[in-house]
Amino acid sequence: MTITEPSPTAAAAPTFDSLNPRTGEVVATHAVHSEADVRAAVARAREAASWWGALTFAERASRLDAWKALVTRRVADLAAVMEAETGKPHGDAMLESALAIDHLAWAAKHAGKVLKRKRVPSGLVMANQKATVEYRPLGVVGVIGPWNYPVFTPMGSIAYALAAGNAVVFKPSEYTPGVGVWLAETFVEAVGRPVLQTVTGLGETGAALCRAGVDKLAFTGSTATGKKVMAACAESLTPVLIEAGGKDALIVDEDADLAAAADGAVWGACANAGQTCAGVERVYVHERVYDAFLGQVVAKAQQVHADADASAQIGPITMPGQLDIIRRHIDDALAKGGRALVGGAEAVGDRFVQPTILVDVPEDSSAWTEETFGPTMTIAKVKDMDEAVAKTNSSRYALGSAVFSKSNGMRIAERLRVGMTSVNGVITFAGVPSLPFGGIGDSGFGRIHGPDGLKEFSYAHAITRQRFKPLLALTTFERTEKAEDQLGKLITMLHGRGGDKRR
Repeated sequence: MTITEPSPTAAAAPTFDSLNPRTGEVVATHAVHSEADVRAAVARAREAASWWGALTFAERASRLDAWKALVTRRVADLAAVMEAETGKPHGDAMLESALAIDHLAWAAKHAGKVLKRKRVPSGLVMANQKATVEYRPLGVVGVIGPWNYPVFTPMGSIAYALAAGNAVVFKPSEYTPGVGVWLAETFVEAVGRPVLQTVTGLGETGAALCRAGVDKLAFTGSTATGKKVMAACAESLTPVLIEAGGKDALIVDEDADLAAAADGAVWGACANAGQTCAGVERVYVHERVYDAFLGQVVAKAQQVHADADASAQIGPITMPGQLDIIRRHIDDALAKGGRALVGGAEAVGDRFVQPTILVDVPEDSSAWTEETFGPTMTIAKVKDMDEAVAKTNSSRYALGSAVFSKSNGMRIAERLRVGMTSVNGVITFAGVPSLPFGGIGDSGFGRIHGPDGLKEFSYAHAITRQRFKPLLALTTFERTEKAEDQLGKLITMLHGRGGDKRR
């Protein structure tokens, strides 16, 4: 990436180039939006939100459907921008786009059902009240997106925030600004108003968005940057949604389909060149099938190669600085006694990293404890599933996970302290629009996707309406001793039983 400053006499704002990580060639040049630019975008969004939020759910859905149809018709163009900016293979870009479109369709269709006003039970004490709750739009939502999945991941916030009735200001990664510009331009073309806008720039532009008066900020990126985002938003008490790093584990039980488990492990570790927050980085295998599993993993990993050819199964490392992290993790594992069955220190090149399978790595190695974000996998033998669960849960990260077992998959999954688990599959939870996506611990908090994702970008508004005068007049200074006595008897009758059994 290169930044161009204007000459002292020039009126133009500074710009930066997005680069093709396969070739280093300039893809496009974009503006570095200033704090004033960002605040202006939020002001425009505020005005657009008053119109957008006043629409009915059906009216919003029809406009989102128009955008969805436009994106679908031009999906090849979107995939081309993504390929150029990230270097990922065409098939991966198309898959990502297709999943994002599916989530947009789900959000538009289900927002009304999830968020509309509903009646809830009033309870006996307040039986004279009709109680309802609805979920209202917050107003303007800021979204700071990542570069690894520059369409699918931010659309998990953008689509659901829009469907909930909010306007959105999107700051894409400086490595993939063109994707963000494309999304905003097609939205305005389909809808006619700047309900979705994109601002481009570097970290300062993202920081400006945090302080620009948005009603919520959704961030996806590293844990370290997520903490900085939280600190900036805390200045104005702006609520945040953080989808941060992962060090996801895959568990292989003794009764697993080893061919499927090996295929899932290699794909989960190496797809998108390993640049997946919910990808596979740790693998725990039952000792009875450990050797057989290793054999199949090695055979599969040896068939996967990263290079500049457009037909390669995996592409380059999009962010150059990540190469140093991947190299450091591999070197640390090997220096502490680990072995590379595939790849190794020589696997890290100037742009590309070849698949690397590590074994016999001590538990204090960064290959186990830190997010690598490259096509590497560290595998360990465990004596049973109790040990596998304990090791999985020992990480400070807790985003996704996977379990392969023919008979015990659900039982193992239920014991994992993570946000999501795939049983006999890898990362399949991300493709199900009705499921929430997110983690706990250093992986962040809050949820995108599904009903939880719609509610994440709204606030609950509760209303009670008196239907008839209360039998017990309690909320008045005219309350009588008789009413108080009757209340005591009612509460005793309702809640006084149970709880006296000796343990």
